[in-house]
Amino acid sequence: MIELSQNDWASQKEADSESIIIDVRTKDELEEGLIPDAIHMDIYKGQEFISGLEKLDKTLSYYVYCRSGNRSAQACSIMSQMGFKSTFNLSGGFLGWTGPSLTP
Repeated sequence: MIELSQNDWASQKEADSESIIIDVRTKDELEEGLIPDAIHMDIYKGQEFISGLEKLDKTLSYYVYCRSGNRSAQACSIMSQMGFKSTFNLSGGFLGWTGPSLTP
C-alpha cells in the first residue's frame, strides 16, 4: 500500500487508465458525497467485503478511500494480503477531499 496526498492520489489516478476507485465507507457516510466512478464496498460488512474483493482483478491499480483514511488503509492492507499488486490510500480520506464529488 502506498499512502498518497489528495493531489498525488488524484493525478496518479488520472494517469492510470486501468484503475478502480473503491469507497469503503458505510452507506450512511455516502450522504456526504462520493468521488465520481467510485465503487462502494463497505469494509464493515466483513465477509461480504472480502467476497467483493475476491471478484476484482488483482493486477489492476486500486485507489481506496474512506472518511478519514484509517479504514481505507486497513482495506489496502487486506487487499495486499490477498495478493493485490497496487493499492493506494487517500491520506485524510473524504474529509480532506476538495476534488469533484457526487451527491447521491
